[in-house]
Amino acid sequence: MNPNEMTAVEIVTAYGAGELSPVEVTTAALEAIEERNSELNAYCLVDGERALAMARESEDRWHSGHVKGLLDGVPISIKDIFLTDGWPTRRGSAAITPDQPWEVDSPVAARLREDGMVFLGKTTTPELAWKATTDSPAFGITRNPVDSRLTAGGSSGGSAAAVGAGMGPVSVGTDGGGSVRIPASFCGIVGFKPTHGRIPLYPASPFGPLAHAGPMTRSVDDAALLMDILSLPDHRDPTALAPPRSTYRGEVVRDVTGLEVAYSPTLGFANVDPEVAAVVERAVRLLDEAGLAVAQADPGFDDPIEAFELLWAAGAATLLNTMPGAREGIDPGLGKVWDAGLAATAVEFLQARAVAADVGIRMGAFHRTHNVLITPAMPITAFEAGHDVPPGSGMDGWPQWTPFTYPFNLSQQPAISIPAGTTAAGLPVGLQIVGPRHSDDLVLAVARFAEKVLAA
Repeated sequence: MNPNEMTAVEIVTAYGAGELSPVEVTTAALEAIEERNSELNAYCLVDGERALAMARESEDRWHSGHVKGLLDGVPISIKDIFLTDGWPTRRGSAAITPDQPWEVDSPVAARLREDGMVFLGKTTTPELAWKATTDSPAFGITRNPVDSRLTAGGSSGGSAAAVGAGMGPVSVGTDGGGSVRIPASFCGIVGFKPTHGRIPLYPASPFGPLAHAGPMTRSVDDAALLMDILSLPDHRDPTALAPPRSTYRGEVVRDVTGLEVAYSPTLGFANVDPEVAAVVERAVRLLDEAGLAVAQADPGFDDPIEAFELLWAAGAATLLNTMPGAREGIDPGLGKVWDAGLAATAVEFLQARAVAADVGIRMGAFHRTHNVLITPAMPITAFEAGHDVPPGSGMDGWPQWTPFTYPFNLSQQPAISIPAGTTAAGLPVGLQIVGPRHSDDLVLAVARFAEKVLAA
């Protein structure tokens, strides 16, 4: 029984049976970090002393029969975007000094702490989580656990690499344009972006309604359990949704056979690598044969990349304007985004918001006929690390190679990436499942069904 290969559900079951202890599982995770983090750079901060202290406290609770929560004693990593009491939150930026008080838990960190989870450390992110690969002038390059020559994706690449490499069973990341789903696809794990507002955020993200938080795990069941923890309310987020009326861990197991499922290979505008397309096509065929009623259909909106890029740049500029000295040593690509945001007008911003609203309206109409939409999560597999775009592609920005993810940040819908299979070279390919706004439970249930079918 190797704890570093187990899901969170399996770990908690082992705790209950007395087969493993929180200290044993935490120690195994720390040993894996010691072994692989120098190669992968998944963590920018590791606090073994604190982790073992939290594990011992959890172990006492398990022995007394008074556990705190659903995942008490399960080790977790936290993306270095979320404020975490006692640890610096550098956001991948050299402009943020660690030498200051760090005494506030974000809603994410607070809910995890209240549940009794064990904090291993903070995972790497590109500067201010601005792009879909994970490297920064401050913390270097994060690499893919499947092949360390390749990128882990981003911006939650550290979290994906940690989970994929066995350096902790679960993590939590952020997703403003695909930042949970992109690295999940590249690293062969599960990454879920719930409906905007489902997981409370504080401080408010400068990227506004594009910004989501979400679990990154080895299984859909683990994602559902984390959603039951992370979706609890927090008064500091005025945009947060009301608590769900049922548990995700209960809803995830419901029968979904017979649902009307749309499959869009390209969304009508994306170029997809033929090998990726073949892996996803096979997965969709298996799901149809297993009981989902799959029909090919495109949602009917044009590529909203220009609107997304303007909103993204405006958010980046809003944040960077508050950071004295940020221009010194900034990621050059982020500097260009900052300048683009400064140049945008209020009229252009509202025009971009109108495009986002149109995508949401069209998807709302689409889901009146189709319960969920399936697409590739990514049109490509992981490419050489240290590049913002695939070398030789001729592209000049990361949204150009992430066409399946950012539209559903504009529409604020729940979307998940699960492993669909691998290429001939063994590189992971992700399958994306998208549902109507507020249908987080449905998306998780379909994802769990698909996970079981594809693993058979």
